[in-house]
Amino acid sequence: MTPRKTGRISLLAAVSAAALMGMAVVSTAQADDPGPISPLEVDAKKAELGKRLFFDPRLSGDGELSCSSCHQPEKGFTDGQALSDAYAGSLGFRNVPTLINTAMREAWFHDGRLGTNLNDVTRESITETYNMNMDMRLMQERLKQDPVYVKMFKEAGYGEPSNGSVRKAIPEYLKTLTSRGAPFDKGEMSEAAQAGYELFKGKAGCVQCHSGNRFTDDQPHNIGTPENPEIFKDPLRHITYVTFTKFLGVENYMNLRRDVGAYVRAHPSDRSTVGSFMTPTLRELKQTGPYMHNGMFNTLFEVVAFYNQGGGEDPNKDPLIQPLGLTFEEEKNLVAFLEALSGDVLTGPEFVPDEIDTDYQPIANWRKTPN
Repeated sequence: MTPRKTGRISLLAAVSAAALMGMAVVSTAQADDPGPISPLEVDAKKAELGKRLFFDPRLSGDGELSCSSCHQPEKGFTDGQALSDAYAGSLGFRNVPTLINTAMREAWFHDGRLGTNLNDVTRESITETYNMNMDMRLMQERLKQDPVYVKMFKEAGYGEPSNGSVRKAIPEYLKTLTSRGAPFDKGEMSEAAQAGYELFKGKAGCVQCHSGNRFTDDQPHNIGTPENPEIFKDPLRHITYVTFTKFLGVENYMNLRRDVGAYVRAHPSDRSTVGSFMTPTLRELKQTGPYMHNGMFNTLFEVVAFYNQGGGEDPNKDPLIQPLGLTFEEEKNLVAFLEALSGDVLTGPEFVPDEIDTDYQPIANWRKTPN
């Protein structure tokens, strides 16, 4: 399942529009001020089952990885690395995105390649060879062997353990991961953060892309983020990227030395979307560094400085991305505001299960034993 992060991207985007138009940025988001994230309605028993499944390594092919191996609660459901780990024998080529508020997204993964629902995201994350590499028929049989799962699936109204129910239960758990307790939401921002919020809405123009309660427009933008050379220098990462691009029908994939990003969504003939990535949420940034889709920036100061200089170089760069002209003091205030969007760490028992007990006896003659 895949800030990490980073909320940086669109900071600039917003800014530039204002600069180009020679006027202060006045966006619809200002008229509709963002606020706290409203909790989603959740089926408690289905979510409890999904929580156990999320932390269970038996859902990976070799029993070594669970969803929580990369999406760790104490790190805002990221892994704290620039680039992710992957299934044994490979390494990842993207930064792990946070799963907090993910149930409210319109498209998933940094490139937005899945725009359907979390059921499909769960399936891809469990079955993809470089992620958890699980045959879901095998997964189903493993779950049927565990009497705790047999009981939990039944109590959740799913009947016996099945592939389809796993793909419903994990998203139900993900619906519980909503932001809460941020100084911005509680009206407890420092003076620096308040000044940063005014920059965010005005001079810096970040609000043009980072809008709404999650501070994202759920759209791809190209801000010229520098490539992470490790993706192409490390054979274990490069082979993963080659596998990914080949499967998604990207042309000339063996010679690529850049991440094509949201290009995979529609493959436009003019390749105008190469290098675009989904606007990340700005929620929980204090927990989810390094930042950007490839982890190229370790701190929020680096992110803000990048936007302040007008982003990076790219022929497809969004014209909204222009130098901001922020002073050092203004950069600090903007960082203070971004930090004020981080709230409680979701590590309590409602988010993390007790230790998963696997000390049970195999079912005798299980092929002929009904659940």
